[in-house]
Amino acid sequence: MPRTPVSTDRAPAAIGPYSQAARVGDIVFLSGQIALDPESGELVAGGIEAQARRAFANLEAVCVAAGGSLDDVVRVGLYLTDLDEFSMVNAIMAEVFADPYPARSTIEVSALPRGAVFEVDAVMVLR
Repeated sequence: MPRTPVSTDRAPAAIGPYSQAARVGDIVFLSGQIALDPESGELVAGGIEAQARRAFANLEAVCVAAGGSLDDVVRVGLYLTDLDEFSMVNAIMAEVFADPYPARSTIEVSALPRGAVFEVDAVMVLR
C-alpha cells in the first residue's frame, strides 16, 4: 500500500525530514506534536498545562487534515520531561478524548525538541 503524507497549516510544519502524518490505507500515523504555535512557529509560553493543550490542539488539526478526528485515535504516546507533571496531562487528556479512551504509553524523557516539556504522537484508524 502506498504511504500518503498528510499536512496542514493549522499545525506546525515539520521541523525535519518527516511528515506531520502518514496515511496507509485507513491507518494514519501521526508524528509527535509539541507546543509550537502554528502561526509563529514558537513554543507557547507557560508550563505543562499550556504546552499540553497546544500539543493536543496541534494533534487534532492533523487528525482533521487526514479526514478524521480525535475520536478516531486508537493509541497515543505521551512524552514528558517530568513525570511529576503527569496528573495535569492526564486531566487534560480526559478532556480531549472521550470514552472509550485510546490505548496509551507514557514515558519520561530527558529532553524534547525546542525545550518543550511535553510531546504527543498517535495512531488513528479512519472509519
